[in-house]
Amino acid sequence: MRPPAEIVAARDRLKSWLLDRAFPIWWTPGADLERGGFHDRLHASGQPIAGAKRARVAARQVFSYAAAGELGWNGPWREAMDQGLAFLESRHRRADGLFRTQADPPDETVDLYDQAFALLALVVAAGQGDVGASARAEALLGRLPREAVGGFAGFQGADLDANPNMHLFEAFLAWTSLGGDGPWREAAAGQARLATTRLIDPETGALAELFGPGWTAPARVDRRVEPGHQFEWAWLLMNWSVISGDTPVMAQVLRLIEVGERAGVDAMRNVAINALDGNLRAADPGTRLWPQTERLRAALLAGALTSDAGCWDMALKATAGLWLFLDVPTPGLWRDSLESDDLSAPASSLYHIVGAVLQMDRLVEGRDGL
Repeated sequence: MRPPAEIVAARDRLKSWLLDRAFPIWWTPGADLERGGFHDRLHASGQPIAGAKRARVAARQVFSYAAAGELGWNGPWREAMDQGLAFLESRHRRADGLFRTQADPPDETVDLYDQAFALLALVVAAGQGDVGASARAEALLGRLPREAVGGFAGFQGADLDANPNMHLFEAFLAWTSLGGDGPWREAAAGQARLATTRLIDPETGALAELFGPGWTAPARVDRRVEPGHQFEWAWLLMNWSVISGDTPVMAQVLRLIEVGERAGVDAMRNVAINALDGNLRAADPGTRLWPQTERLRAALLAGALTSDAGCWDMALKATAGLWLFLDVPTPGLWRDSLESDDLSAPASSLYHIVGAVLQMDRLVEGRDGL
């Protein structure tokens, strides 16, 4: 179902902000044209803040500037994308094929979360004609530590973490959508099974963050449930449903969205909060930018798949909530939290904003794609 006129107008405003303000400032001065890669954070004035560079930022900027090309940015989106790829592969890739967490100065730590975003950057590279990206991605997949009953474990042997598994799901879906050779559809199916059979609590309908061996859920009193991740997992599972034809998963998807919206949104400010406890009561009522974009993206796709007018209303509310974070002195930047006086903008948030606007644009213009 095509979105209503109000969604089209909301898309127009956000897309103009991206094309006219955000993409330009995150390329200049957001890119480090002398040493390579991208700055991790910009001051509220728009100037770079000195500091180490994270692998996830390089990979996310690759995704963001490839999307800039799809959205019609007339700036040097390919040059920006290549800047991120070159830095990611030359400065973050270790000799063993895994990606170190940090460069300038280097930190040899390997985090499952960063490997997920490296896979997402590689699928972008493949989509832009890099014929070797698929082989490099499959080699990386083969190095990830698998959990015996499904999903992937961390490299440091801590509790099993749903968050990096969510982003691995995202990368697997992107590779599957690209039609690339290799084990991507099977890997995506495994992540969908993980979510629907082990991560989502059948009683509450909610998905927690950390689990014990074999994905055993902690006692409810010890659980952390993040509204943003309810929306993000829902969006991914909806994409899986479209790709695979797995329609029964939609019941769990809609319940995830309902949990996030009913229990995880501060109705006074109309923003998604940081965290709930296992009984779905507010545990951290603070705010960050990224859950607002995931609320928007999930509502948009749910509206398109279900034709439920309530989803379009939710999307409009999420858009209004997102603008609270974008209303800063330097257009094209944002604040990470409404509670903090720190108005510096983390580069990593561009990926979230772009993902939401890309979903809006694809629905409005009738394009397919993850």
